[in-house]
Amino acid sequence: MGCIILLKQQNFNLNDFAMKTKMMNPLIHALRASMLLLPAMLCLTLFARPGGEDDKSLSPYFYIPGHEAGPERMVVLESTGARVRIAGVIANVDITQVYKNTGTHPLEAIYVFPASTRAALYRMKMTIGERVIEARIEERAKAREDYEQARDKGMNASLLEQERPNVFSMHVANIMPGDIIKVEMSYAELLIPEAGVYAFVYPTVVGPRYAGNTEDIAAAGNWVKNPYTAEGENPLYSFDFEARINAGMPLQELGCATHSMDISFDDPATARVKLKEGQAFSGNRDLVLRYRLAGGRIESGLLLFEDDEENFFLAMVQPPARPSPAQMPPREYVFIVDVSGSMYGFPLDVSKELMKNLLGNLSPADRFNILLFAGGSSLLFDKSAEATPGNIRIGIEFIDRQQGGGGTELLPALRRALALEGTEDFARTFVIVTDGYVSVEREAFGLIGSSLGRANFFPFGIGSSVNRYIIEGMAAAGKGTPFVAASQAEADVLAEQFRKYISAPVLTNINLSFDGFDAYDTEPLAFADVFAERPLLIYGKWKGKPAGKIRISGRSGEGLHVQTLDVGDAASSENNVALKYLWARERIRKLDDLAAPESNSASRVNEVTALGLKYQLLTAYTSFVAIDNQVRNADGGFTTVSQALPLPQGVSNNAVGAAGSYGYYGSQGGRKSGTASLRDAESSLNYRMELPCVHEDANPPGGLPLQDEAAVFTGHPSGIEAFFREHVSLPASETGKHTQAYAYVTFNIDEQGRVSDAALLFITHPALGAEALRLIALTDRRWKPAQKAGKPVPVQMVLRVDFPLR
Repeated sequence: MGCIILLKQQNFNLNDFAMKTKMMNPLIHALRASMLLLPAMLCLTLFARPGGEDDKSLSPYFYIPGHEAGPERMVVLESTGARVRIAGVIANVDITQVYKNTGTHPLEAIYVFPASTRAALYRMKMTIGERVIEARIEERAKAREDYEQARDKGMNASLLEQERPNVFSMHVANIMPGDIIKVEMSYAELLIPEAGVYAFVYPTVVGPRYAGNTEDIAAAGNWVKNPYTAEGENPLYSFDFEARINAGMPLQELGCATHSMDISFDDPATARVKLKEGQAFSGNRDLVLRYRLAGGRIESGLLLFEDDEENFFLAMVQPPARPSPAQMPPREYVFIVDVSGSMYGFPLDVSKELMKNLLGNLSPADRFNILLFAGGSSLLFDKSAEATPGNIRIGIEFIDRQQGGGGTELLPALRRALALEGTEDFARTFVIVTDGYVSVEREAFGLIGSSLGRANFFPFGIGSSVNRYIIEGMAAAGKGTPFVAASQAEADVLAEQFRKYISAPVLTNINLSFDGFDAYDTEPLAFADVFAERPLLIYGKWKGKPAGKIRISGRSGEGLHVQTLDVGDAASSENNVALKYLWARERIRKLDDLAAPESNSASRVNEVTALGLKYQLLTAYTSFVAIDNQVRNADGGFTTVSQALPLPQGVSNNAVGAAGSYGYYGSQGGRKSGTASLRDAESSLNYRMELPCVHEDANPPGGLPLQDEAAVFTGHPSGIEAFFREHVSLPASETGKHTQAYAYVTFNIDEQGRVSDAALLFITHPALGAEALRLIALTDRRWKPAQKAGKPVPVQMVLRVDFPLR
């Protein structure tokens, strides 16, 4: 039996709260009709927030349009777009954001936007009318201080900060009524072909991040609580994109499956790509541009750039062709599948298709297990089972029953999966399927890197705007390969690619040496086994003359494999200036992006900061700030607007406020429509939650069976509320500080009333976290399970307990 307990400091009435916040009745009805009452409660709580400093919640929330909401609900971002120039294997990207104040109050705009995890952002400028202000790079705290001082003095200013390696925030101050302010940024990125295909990915929107427990809240930044428009709504701002590809070789294929494009060719090796008219509001999904060179060739070799003080090189070495394995060794697969609220609908449908393909391709000699996770987790087998047709059918049915709901407790799920007993003498592979909408990326990297041993970890990102930072980072930590599927068709292709990859590494025991070439500061320092058909990348600096050789050796399926690059064959070019940014970005990626939280040493922070300042790069510790010295807002007053983002295409409303889970209740089989309540066998209990119940048959969505008799708490003569009143205890310093405090906890109850798998889903005050878990543990063996036809049934339940914390 799965339960969610809501600890609450003061009485809370959903309808009263909606009246107080002047919510529109259609919204209330829509929330009820969607059967998402608990996530709706979270969303409603956050709808009314003006974004004040005393608001401690980090959850994303819904944006509600309407003139009565005040100037803070205005739409300030008018448009955003990208101009891309691809030359060989390097993409240079210029982003333009246009802000416009159509109201009557001075505004400060905050816009959160994504970029590639490997983007080296090296330039920013701000334009106001005829005035152009070039931004400068500063240490993050200093840049923030300069920006706020200029803002408070009434000057135009802009601040660009990194929230995650793939999430940035732009602040633009003192946008006066009628103003149009343009902010432009530039970044460089290396394109890495795989199986002969180049892909340029331009992310357009940051998906909502789950920050539900104490670990998440400690790791998250304030950007997590960004507003979002409802499912299916277009972005509130326009989007534009165009690219010019100069491949250096004839193009064989070029296309974009995510957006409609006009494509034209200047010559066989040069193409222009532009977003078609009518696509202006398509900035709610990743834009993926793919192309292939004639004959399936790839750009491999050596690029050189000579600067005033340092010289940089990039070597791209194609690994040997993959041999056909004569016999694949048996493997054990542990599939970790996200079934949280953000996966509801389309993403989960894609995941199901992917899992059917992955399971269906297992060999009878293989073993497998499946762990599903949302707020809690559920394991298919106690120990990995043989991949027989019957077991595979059970696994597919296990996944097919899922509908998607609740929070995204990634770390507890990973810990549980990684702690499972392995099968002796079997090569072990972990596969995680998720959209990655969490805020604990580095915690996940550290956990995987420290726990895997001889296993590999392969993440599959699912959806139109996947958090690629965590997908790519988990693959790096687990010495595997990342995959991203935006559609069911792509899921079919990726399942086959995965099977091919894990058959055997392409190249192992890789070594790098230099003969007559004075190289230093190379990245990477060590090479992992190569699974994918993608080139090896070697960044570095060099001294003296560009001469000598670079030698890469390793073991392939055919034996010893050696490739040699003659440095004298490559010419240094000013066109390769991006190499210095790319080298520094790769060094920062290894030092910071993929580092576990416990490695956050002062020396590492100082090194990353120094790299950001020296190479003029945006990092976690360096920011761009642009300040105009004219005072335009003499009164100093302004309203801060957090620009509302669209939910990514295919993502449901469940992703916002999905820190809680929800259940369905009823009394009989057959069609039910209307409201069913959680019934208490103990008359002294005074908790009750009204839940919508609309379904066609005996099993409502999610596969949760209807109950004849509700579950009963038997461990206290006055019921569960009195039990919690008696046992809850917060430090005196923590009581009375907030008008409301919640803790959502999920746990399981077996037929004997035993409690297990307690996990914290969401809290609004850190002091409640440990206390909530402690209280749940005290209820062990004090429950009578719910019943149907006289037999215990597993069912989710929501308890609402109202009491003042002492």
